[in-house]
This record gives sequence, C-alpha cells and structure tokens, in this order.
Amino acid sequence: MRAVGRRSSVEGAIASLNEALAQGEWQPGDKLPGEHRMAEELGVSRTVVREAIRALVHLGTLETRHGSGTFVVSTADPAPLLRRLGMADVREIFELQLGFDVHAARLAAERRTEDDLARLRKLLHARNHATEAVLFAGADADFHLAVVEAAGNEVLLECYRFFVGRLRDSLEALRRQDVVVESGSKPHEDLVEALERGDAAAAAAAAEAAIRPGLDALTRLEGPPARK
Repeated sequence: MRAVGRRSSVEGAIASLNEALAQGEWQPGDKLPGEHRMAEELGVSRTVVREAIRALVHLGTLETRHGSGTFVVSTADPAPLLRRLGMADVREIFELQLGFDVHAARLAAERRTEDDLARLRKLLHARNHATEAVLFAGADADFHLAVVEAAGNEVLLECYRFFVGRLRDSLEALRRQDVVVESGSKPHEDLVEALERGDAAAAAAAAEAAIRPGLDALTRLEGPPARK
C-alpha cells in the first residue's frame, strides 16, 4: 500500500486503498490492518484513514464489525461509479432501483432460504415502524438490499452495494420533503409472502409495486426527463 502523496488526504487514502485491493493485497473476507498502521503506511492521520474507511464502507467495499475490525467485502474500484451516482437525480436512482429490484425479486423467489425469510421479516418490521426520515431510509434500503442478497447473484449484489448508499440518501431526502408519498407497507409485505411461496411473478410484481408509486409521483412533479 503506497503513501498518499500530493492528492487531497481523504481522496488519496481512498485511491491508495482501492489500488491495494485491486492488486490483491487483501481479498474479500480479509481483515484490514488497524488505523494506526495504515496511517503510518499512507503517511496521513488516523482521522483521514477513518474517513476513507467510512467512505468505502458506505460504498459496500468494506464492512466494519463492532469489536472485530474492518473487513473487505469487495475488491472493485468504486470511484467511477461513485462519481456518476453522485450526479444522478432522485428519479434516476428510483429508475435504477426498479430494474435491480424486480429482477432480484424473481431470483430470490427461487433461491431464498429460511434464514433469508427470517431476516426479511425482521427488516420489514423495522421499516414499518421507522418514523424519522433517516431511520426510515436506512431501514427501507436495508430491506431491499436483503432481497438482493437472497437472490444469490454475487455480481448483482456487488452492483447494489455500490448503489444502496445513494438510494438511502434519496429516500431520506424525499421523506424529509414530504412531497412524494411512498408505497407503504403492503407491497413490501406482499413481496415477502411471494418469496415465501416461491412465486417469482408475484414477487416481481410486488417489487415493482413497492417502487412505482414514488417513481410515478416524481415523474408527475418533474415532467419527462431531459435528454443529455
């Protein structure tokens, strides 16, 4: 892992960590060295290391486990996708989610385990009882991510992990503005029931019903998207 050099500290630390991951210095499942050691190797402060790790955790590249340390989830470089996601508007995020979630629901109906179902019920309960914008956004995003995890497609999951942070931010913003009514609990409950039955068509329909009302409301408010 090479030192940061002249780039801005946090950006440089992220780039150096991504380079180390791409070169195979760590593999998915490996535990990263402690903050003190990484700060020495990168030539930055521990605060910078902490911020870089937080950014990569947000993207799904790393995972922090309380009391255990930070572990590698993905070795893909998220920088290009991060830049594009950062420029996306909320409607683009919902359109992308619709494509991801409908297909993931079909796969999950065929591949989910009993553990997946138990986790989804727990996450759905948390979603249905979250009131504050930030808590609701986190609970909703966690539920949809769990559906993708149940789909059993690692490439799809990798993409969604990069995407889910931006989805969480968009959901929080809409909840705070209170101008777009979200779909409510029923389609999410229908989705879990369809997954339990192994009904792929019903699961896909429920996944679309969970997203479509918000997307349609945004389209009515904003009009047709401008071509770039």
